[in-house]
Amino acid sequence: MTEHVPMRRVAAVQMQAVLGDVDANLELAERAVKEAVRDGARLVALPEFFTSGVAFLPEVAAAAQPADGAAVQALCSWARTHDVLISGSLLVRDPDGEVRNAVLAVDRTGIRGRHDKDLPTMWENALYVGGTDDGIVDVDGTTIGLAVCWELTRSRTVRRLAGEVDLLLGGSGWWTAPRWLPHRLFDAWERANAARALETPGRFARHVGAPFVHGSHSGAVACPMPGLPPLRYRGTYEPMAGIWAADGSPVAVATGSDAQVVVADLPLRRSTPVPPPDRFWLTPPGPLPLFAWHQQRWHGRRWYARHQRNGTLSGPKAGSRIVT
Repeated sequence: MTEHVPMRRVAAVQMQAVLGDVDANLELAERAVKEAVRDGARLVALPEFFTSGVAFLPEVAAAAQPADGAAVQALCSWARTHDVLISGSLLVRDPDGEVRNAVLAVDRTGIRGRHDKDLPTMWENALYVGGTDDGIVDVDGTTIGLAVCWELTRSRTVRRLAGEVDLLLGGSGWWTAPRWLPHRLFDAWERANAARALETPGRFARHVGAPFVHGSHSGAVACPMPGLPPLRYRGTYEPMAGIWAADGSPVAVATGSDAQVVVADLPLRRSTPVPPPDRFWLTPPGPLPLFAWHQQRWHGRRWYARHQRNGTLSGPKAGSRIVT
């Protein structure tokens, strides 16, 4: 007898955000959701930081939203209007005054679950503090695991989700290595970084044993470097939106770095998880990302304590568009 495998049409959004401009990004995200719905998708994965983009800029920090604010209400409205399940993360300022990178799963009934990213990555430490939840949500009998960006590169994330979920939802805002001197060295580091970004969602799905719908940002971005005032980051986001089966094989992946919506029929079938390596990183990041991981964490936390925790930041909305 042939095994019946339930299928669901899903969509992963690759988005080019306007840094710090919540209104403009909500328009872009709503447009993407409508496109996904026109193509028959019943589930849509928006990128990490879909309301703001991510960079070390005051306007991005100032884009943090109340937990019941206009951005969250918009997300709930889209899900209700189109009767779809939507996931995406945004900076949320909680009632305790702290800002967190909250991944929401929302359907026509409202917020079904929330996961706060556990460890900020590099300059993200200036924007929010980490969470401690397990990121597992039940939506009408489907168990969903929520995880974003560099959570996908750490064994601890696999251990909280492996064998426990039917489906993974997430997104990334993964930046490239800068092209500083010597160019040959930094170009080599970027080739390794790009390869690691592209294989991360599939590897993560394989270790967890569940299919994965993953949104991303793409396009160029520039900002200062925390604690390194002579240097300015100029690079792009790694385009990595797509849909992967539980065994890690790609079902549909974004082509190119333009904004787009990737749609596919995804088999909702678990597989046996591949045990993660007995170490912190699933794949070692390399010397430059590891340096930035520690150096920017230290400077970012100090910046957060001085500027972000008190909630007094404000930033311009214009002039920061991410373009290809």
